[in-house]
Amino acid sequence: MNKSLVILFLVLANLFWAGNYVFGQYVINEMSPIQLTFSRWLLATFLLIPIAHWIERPNWKQVWKQWKILWTMGVLGIISYNLLLYWALKYTTPLNAALVNSINPAVIVFFSAFLLRERISLKNGIGLFISLLGVLLVLTKGQLQEVLHLTYNKGDVLMIAAILVWTFYSIIGKKLKNIPPISGTSISAVLGLITLLPFVLFSEFNYQLSNQAIIGIVYIALFPSVGSFIFWNSSLRHINASQAGIYLNLIAVFTAILSLILGQTITLVQIVGGLLVFIGVYLSSQKAKLQSTNS
Repeated sequence: MNKSLVILFLVLANLFWAGNYVFGQYVINEMSPIQLTFSRWLLATFLLIPIAHWIERPNWKQVWKQWKILWTMGVLGIISYNLLLYWALKYTTPLNAALVNSINPAVIVFFSAFLLRERISLKNGIGLFISLLGVLLVLTKGQLQEVLHLTYNKGDVLMIAAILVWTFYSIIGKKLKNIPPISGTSISAVLGLITLLPFVLFSEFNYQLSNQAIIGIVYIALFPSVGSFIFWNSSLRHINASQAGIYLNLIAVFTAILSLILGQTITLVQIVGGLLVFIGVYLSSQKAKLQSTNS
């Protein structure tokens, strides 16, 4: 996979995840975090498995031999991250959730350097700083001093837990170089659903959903669940986890754009912040050490 395609996949993954924030805010008002997480991945699995079989033609027995790692990824990326995210949206705004999420790249950089001994160049570090600054401008509308005065409630704390979970999910994903990414995501989703099922059976389900909630569920199942995870896991085979983590800053920018499309206003400061994010991502990608498929 060439560098341009890797970058495109990372951008699309974060575009779809931004929609998860926007639609998730609406859907979570009608569904519990457990119901939403289980429903989205149940629908997604019916798509992921046929897509994996059609595109990758995997040796399913070989894939299942890695069930321990895949189960761990399922618990982290399929269950835990999503439960924490949707739970957080019950107590905090998408703005605060995205703000907390913006420190995820720095967390991934730290743990990748510590656990994977990945080296981050000065140019990469500058790119990280610029993109983070852009995110803060977008989310604080240019009032950077407000970052120090934000009141972090239960939802914000849950988002901190969520980004820690996602960090380890991304790092563990590097261990699956010999498993096709779509197939690996499919089995992770299946194992995650099986693990979550006992909790689902003892939780209350709301079957009286509005059309808005149904549309939100379909979007979340198709794009953040299928599209984003395929693109993200495919990219992690060819780029360092710390480099991929830089692109998570795009979630805030795309969230602002989607909000604009939905009728909310966007300021000049937010546009400038968005440009800084893209500049930072560009700088960080210049030194990305892309790996061959056989590495």
